[in-house]
Amino acid sequence: MAPRKLAAGNWKMNGTLASLAEIDQLLADHPRPGCDVLICPPATLVHALAGRVEGKIAVGGQDCHAKTSGAHTGDIAAAQLRDAGASHVILGHSERRTDHGETDADVAAKSVAAYEAGLVAVICVGETEAQRDAGETLDVISTQLAGSIPESATAANTVIAYEPVWAIGTGRTPTSEQIAEVHALIRDRLAARFADGADFALLYGGSVKPGNAAEIFAIPHVNGALVGGASLRAADFGPIISALSAA
Repeated sequence: MAPRKLAAGNWKMNGTLASLAEIDQLLADHPRPGCDVLICPPATLVHALAGRVEGKIAVGGQDCHAKTSGAHTGDIAAAQLRDAGASHVILGHSERRTDHGETDADVAAKSVAAYEAGLVAVICVGETEAQRDAGETLDVISTQLAGSIPESATAANTVIAYEPVWAIGTGRTPTSEQIAEVHALIRDRLAARFADGADFALLYGGSVKPGNAAEIFAIPHVNGALVGGASLRAADFGPIISALSAA
């Protein structure tokens, strides 16, 4: 099978119940999009959003714990996300790696927990500006892929998102050539390691917006986007969905 096209929105620590009106508008504007659509709101909104969209789009969490339950105040288990209506979970986002010290091994353990709960893991990788400037990008990405993706990963239970840390929320975007180079590396690494490595969906993330979406989606091995700020408003996320549908 060919990789499925996916437009994923990461709301990060933004949004209240009133914000779900944006999803109502998104559904009204795109009743039958030509790609899969995923919204990952704060955990407080997962259940409400899942009930609201009734399967028309997918709903995901932004993190989960590697354990199924226990004395982990403030954390959330993968099974709890699933119970609330989620089908996906973002793991290893650079903000989690930086702010919470998450390692590749942590991300892999969380991914296994996600699989066991029936969730699709959206595993994030990406280099910092210093690593890019030092010419270490491909080595960094290779290391993250090897350490963050469990052996039990498949194209059905895993999506890989490349998000250069220096492009997240900055308005800066790598050149098409830079994105193509990293996505080609990711595809090669997956194909070498997994029987269905050619079928994993690969997303680009980092200052994706309506004005650059079509150019990004034309790049080989880019099957969609993990969108931050532009996913908070239907007026911004809608054109990105349209661009991916047309790609």
